[in-house]
Amino acid sequence: MRRLPFDMASYERRVRGGDCFICGIVRGDRSDEQHVIYRDDRHIAFLSQYPAQRGYSLVAPVDHREHVVADFTREEYVAIQLVIHRLGRALSSVLPTERLYVLSLGSQQGNSHVHWHVVPLPPGVAYEEQQFGALMLERAGYLDMSDEEKGTLAAALGAVMRNTE
Repeated sequence: MRRLPFDMASYERRVRGGDCFICGIVRGDRSDEQHVIYRDDRHIAFLSQYPAQRGYSLVAPVDHREHVVADFTREEYVAIQLVIHRLGRALSSVLPTERLYVLSLGSQQGNSHVHWHVVPLPPGVAYEEQQFGALMLERAGYLDMSDEEKGTLAAALGAVMRNTE
């Protein structure tokens, strides 16, 4: 699949100077940019707009929270981790996955709405291109996936998540 260059300067201006992109997705303002996989009253999972790997997804609380542990009760933290687990299982069942990466990134200076990245690493990726190398958009760009491809993938992942608890 073709890769497109990632414009880090433009991305940084947008996330540091604009509204919270996750809150926009939750409100439905950005449905043209993101493909929702799963949503309940407390959580949302959606495909990345700039996927470094096929199936690159994010999970976030619906409410704007900024700290990965401090802003959650133990029960709330466990609940969102269960959504991450279900998404990871769905990704691994829909896409060939050698390793599943799960991490929380973001910054108080931009992308402050806490979220987890759930990324399937496909089989056969050279070792030196794995781990952080498999996630670095500025190094290899992002996958050129059509809205139709993303929509089909989001629907397939959502169907698996709805059928597993």
